[in-house]
Amino acid sequence: MGYAADIDTLNQHIADLNGNIDVSFEFFPPKNEKMEQTLWHSIHRLKGLKPKFVSVTYGANSGERDRTHSVVKRIKQETGLEAAPHLTGIDATPQQLKEIARDYWDNGIRRIVALRGDEPKGYAKKPFYAADMVALLRSVADFDISVAAYPEIHPEAKSAQADLINLKRKIEAGANHVITQFFFDVESYLRFRDRCASVGIEAEIVPGILPVTNFNQLQKMAKVTNVKIPAWLAKMYQGLDDDPTSRNLVAASVAMDMVRILSREGVKDFHFYTLNRSELTYAICHTLGVRPD
Repeated sequence: MGYAADIDTLNQHIADLNGNIDVSFEFFPPKNEKMEQTLWHSIHRLKGLKPKFVSVTYGANSGERDRTHSVVKRIKQETGLEAAPHLTGIDATPQQLKEIARDYWDNGIRRIVALRGDEPKGYAKKPFYAADMVALLRSVADFDISVAAYPEIHPEAKSAQADLINLKRKIEAGANHVITQFFFDVESYLRFRDRCASVGIEAEIVPGILPVTNFNQLQKMAKVTNVKIPAWLAKMYQGLDDDPTSRNLVAASVAMDMVRILSREGVKDFHFYTLNRSELTYAICHTLGVRPD
């Protein structure tokens, strides 16, 4: 009886939300023609959900940077959506970064996701941190700047406290929004949000949600990003290696439960890592009441 009552309460809460939440979506630049078709199908499908913005990730080398640039411009021109390129300090001088930022501004791009970027092995240049990137962007134009946060601590951080101080530095440099690394332990996000508030970070801490369709790939990503995979999650994907339909159902179910719980905790913005697919993200948003008019 208790479980049914809990589910009923959660569902009633979702009904009360009535789509009164904001969503944003992350994509990555396609590497071939087939991936390009998938990307644009996804963008046009998710466009109807009226996301606050869509972001496009970014590789360090200039070829990938150009791909990000062209995808962002095309999204803006074709769909009218607010498109936010990722921008990192890796493999570019401050002067080059200023030129890239000016070009974005001149093309109507007003939001940027500012990151340090992953330093390649043997990287010898002086580090250019995300806080430096935020300050540089602020010196160019009045961008709306998002930065990254890590509820389970950045893999290279000396401590949780050092990581938090670094995030505060990014906010003080002029960042407006915070988007978290994906996570599955909702408690770790809530504790992190409390800790942010305790050091005077007032920006909203937007949770990054990753619907997991490939558990093996997730395990590799989690190792690199220092994300904990709870035992209950691993158990849910057991025996599903050759069953993509069931994996999709599990992925949607887990993501919806996370969003339900977070929304009950007062979260109003959600950032979805789409991996350039639209089906699961669309279904999850639809269930939350985020629907086309």
